[in-house]
Amino acid sequence: MKPRIPRRQVHGILLFDKPLGLSSNDALQRVKRLFRAEKAGHTGSLDPLASGMLPICFGQATKLCGQLLESDKRYTARLRLGEKTVTGDAEGEIVARSDTAGLTREALEAAIPAFTGPITQVPPMYSALKHQGQRLYELAREGVEVERQPRTIIIHELRLTAFGGGECEIDVRCSKGTYIRTLAEDLAAAVGQCAHLVGLRRSAVDPFEGEPLSWEALEALAGQGEAALDACLLDAATAVRGWPQVRVEAARAHYLGRGQAVRVAGAPPQGRVAVLDEAGRLLCLAEVDADGLVAPRRWLAVPGAGQ
Repeated sequence: MKPRIPRRQVHGILLFDKPLGLSSNDALQRVKRLFRAEKAGHTGSLDPLASGMLPICFGQATKLCGQLLESDKRYTARLRLGEKTVTGDAEGEIVARSDTAGLTREALEAAIPAFTGPITQVPPMYSALKHQGQRLYELAREGVEVERQPRTIIIHELRLTAFGGGECEIDVRCSKGTYIRTLAEDLAAAVGQCAHLVGLRRSAVDPFEGEPLSWEALEALAGQGEAALDACLLDAATAVRGWPQVRVEAARAHYLGRGQAVRVAGAPPQGRVAVLDEAGRLLCLAEVDADGLVAPRRWLAVPGAGQ
């Protein structure tokens, strides 16, 4: 039996570049082992055939996973035109074809406005949604198709960035719950074509953008010691930098930490607020109550914060 690797407390957020061929959970477990972290979670799955930004939260920052799951995302998707597959991507068998000889870039660009703003999507059968307790993709593999209710999503931005050679590339900024495979099929159908995904990369998870760290980069840092690894982690406060924020001194932090609402100068009149200590470290997620007091809803402070 292999000796159990001792774990340690790690707090913060890693922007990881999930490679192709690896599930999000496999990526999470691999990174968690490298950091020897006691607790970690990711903030939204990417299929094995997709790559790109996968924020991984450690320690107290795992309490933000739910918030980040709600975030807008940005993707670059490559479509093979003229072929529809059963899965909507390159893994599935081809089930329909179309003649792309007369398709132009202008025709595709003219179809794009209909797919921006709030739109409805029917989730694909090859998805992790459940029907009567069973995953849709499990039913699909058994040859069973069930009715799926359309869902409203928001496409904030959709651009055609490349066209030619039987393929095209789109850049998409969208709300949570968007199926890029479905968007690809629906966009192609709007110009009388079939299509499926042959490449998908997530470039941003709001509020994070920029280049995430690859596995190779993390291994190189690990060779320099755990301090080098920890230095690449973002503070939890970066995840809520778009929220209204207030800073509190140690006395108010003490009461907030015990679940008590406090009055804070500069707090918004209502709604959610991120509470930071004087050093700028995130203490908690809070809400301004009817009396104008900042009431803690989720405590996130790492040891030493607020003091």
